[in-house]
Amino acid sequence: MRTVRPGAQVPAHWRAVACGLVLLASCMLAAGAGAGLPHLTALFSAELTPDPATRLPAPTRYSYRGIHTTVVQGVETPLRTKLEATVPAELGNVLAFYRTELGKLGWQEQHDGAVVSADHVQLAFVSPLGPGMLALDRKDSGTTINLVQKNASVATNANVMPEPGQAKLVFANISETDATLTINDRTIKRAAGAYAVSLDLQPGRYSYEVSVPGHPATTNILNFAAGDTWELTVGRDGEAWSPLLLY
Repeated sequence: MRTVRPGAQVPAHWRAVACGLVLLASCMLAAGAGAGLPHLTALFSAELTPDPATRLPAPTRYSYRGIHTTVVQGVETPLRTKLEATVPAELGNVLAFYRTELGKLGWQEQHDGAVVSADHVQLAFVSPLGPGMLALDRKDSGTTINLVQKNASVATNANVMPEPGQAKLVFANISETDATLTINDRTIKRAAGAYAVSLDLQPGRYSYEVSVPGHPATTNILNFAAGDTWELTVGRDGEAWSPLLLY
């Protein structure tokens, strides 16, 4: 299985404009306190408004924002879509924004295991496409956002859907030589060009080793949560790629 991951897009032009406006506001306020600045007041208002151009809900104000997707080769619809952002707003305001906007899209908040505190929020949802997760954290004077939506039908059709309560690992070898994966007291060998193979795992932390003749063995530890699917791939040059959270 071959996956692609479009990288995050950092709005450098927005940061430059925002810095310019902050400087302009400071200068104007110093020159004449009490002057009316309705456009700047709206820019730095506590109210958050949704950006209609984003794939997942996101406020129009941000200092960083990126979208990451994982896809199956030949299928345009992502298995998993993740929004990362940092916004200059209080965590409570961001939480209220997402409960409103996700509710409009039919996301149903799940209360089991929910964490809501002054510094951190962790919520699970059931969305029209599949599971969703929202994590918010206070950072300096703003809030970081991690919003994930999984597509259950794409995962099922691609045979990467974990069994209920379990996790799944997909091992692929696209190199020109054999490759071996050792994990959970199991050894899995894949010949050059062979189809990817998957195995089900109980949730937990697992150490693993990927070995390819002529290359140093790659060892690492992965934390498998229930409902997650990870992929380990040996690239064409025989090097093991970094683990990828597929679903």
